[in-house]
Amino acid sequence: MVVSDYGGVAATVLGLGSFGGGVAAARFLAACGARVTVTDLKSEAELAESLGQLDGVRLGRLALGGHPEDVLEGCGLLVVNPAVRPDHPLVLQARARGMDVTTEIDLFLRHQSGRVMAVTGSNGKSTTAALLHGFLQCGAGSGRVWLGGNIGVSLLDRLEEICATDWVVLELSSFQLELLRQRRFRCESAILTGFSANHLDWHGSLEAYQRAKYGIFAAQHPTDISIIPEELSEDPQWRVRGRRHVFGLEDQGGDGACFSDSHLVLRTGDGWREDCVRLELPQRLPGEHNRRNVAAAACAAWLAGADAEGFAGVVKKFQPLPHRLQCVAQGRGLQFWNDSIATTPESAVAALRHFSGRAIVLAGGYDKGQDLSELSAAIAEHAAGAVLMGQTAEQLRCQIESGNSRSIGLAVATDFRIAFELAVAMRDRGDIVLLSPGCASYGWFRDFRERGEQFERLAREWSAEA
Repeated sequence: MVVSDYGGVAATVLGLGSFGGGVAAARFLAACGARVTVTDLKSEAELAESLGQLDGVRLGRLALGGHPEDVLEGCGLLVVNPAVRPDHPLVLQARARGMDVTTEIDLFLRHQSGRVMAVTGSNGKSTTAALLHGFLQCGAGSGRVWLGGNIGVSLLDRLEEICATDWVVLELSSFQLELLRQRRFRCESAILTGFSANHLDWHGSLEAYQRAKYGIFAAQHPTDISIIPEELSEDPQWRVRGRRHVFGLEDQGGDGACFSDSHLVLRTGDGWREDCVRLELPQRLPGEHNRRNVAAAACAAWLAGADAEGFAGVVKKFQPLPHRLQCVAQGRGLQFWNDSIATTPESAVAALRHFSGRAIVLAGGYDKGQDLSELSAAIAEHAAGAVLMGQTAEQLRCQIESGNSRSIGLAVATDFRIAFELAVAMRDRGDIVLLSPGCASYGWFRDFRERGEQFERLAREWSAEA
């Protein structure tokens, strides 16, 4: 192991979770000789998949179904799951005791050797990070290209393989950036895919959420690259220290990336260097939001030295990530599109606009304190029908009915199977059943993945019926 700093250290992993970060941190620390305690509010049955990945790992203690009062006794290092709020009693207690409080992504960044490109944003960050990973392989340097972070891949177990000439693409959530901001995290290239209110239940305010996202730019040097969306290019809250580049769908004449019909335009150095390549998006990457994702990723890769002529080939072969506006079944006169990752109103609005007049949408879910008026208006204007779910169902119904001048099918469901059945029952109104909730999945599901998987299963069963 490349790191010996943790030999004999008592380390507690607070929140094993289901996305791999907690597992990776526990494995890494145990391999480094730390005495590792893992604690999580969930039960052994709920964490069966994650626990299976710890088979053979020597743990000092496993405390599930709650956090024992003594879980921090003798502890020198606390690794916090990103979903754990910074005001959690154990986190506050650890800080008061002077413990080293960190996260899985911070552990990785402390010890990795590569050149970091970071991607964040309220929407589109996973797709943008995955596209960037592909574009960088078009001749951007002599090293390898790695992809990790919030996209669900931990690189902690690859530390020995990552070299100084390698590019490391990290998708970073606002949860992860909150601690990294305090650490003055710096990356050579930073992309903000977009910004809108989200996770206010966790951050406490829009200002705190914005500060976390801004952390991706805060410690950059003037020679670093800062890439922001066109709608924020003149916003004083998003002033950057790095070399500013703007991406979008319209050519604003400055440095950055944009689309002109079916051509991608790339420009830097106050216009002294420019590339223009033909690049058409396949049907499996629908919508203007995906054109923006491509532009942002292409801008970063091109500035890193990648050959833009290879970008069309990457896009042509690119497979959309699961649960991201993906056609998952077709039959009996309906198409089923899984956009379960749409946990913000803006994401759902983009999907509704793309399928305007055709989609029976399953919308709603956990209430994160977001303004749902734009989502309600988009449903009223663009949906053929809507089935509303979860905590936000009644709020959405009231807003849609009060502001709707056209007649659409509208129903409220008490569970997901009923929601699906109500949606297909409206098939006389549209030919697409679209899961694009605009809200988080908590309450009905473990996460957006489980929500999307259930939708896919129901869609395939229904489509296959005679």
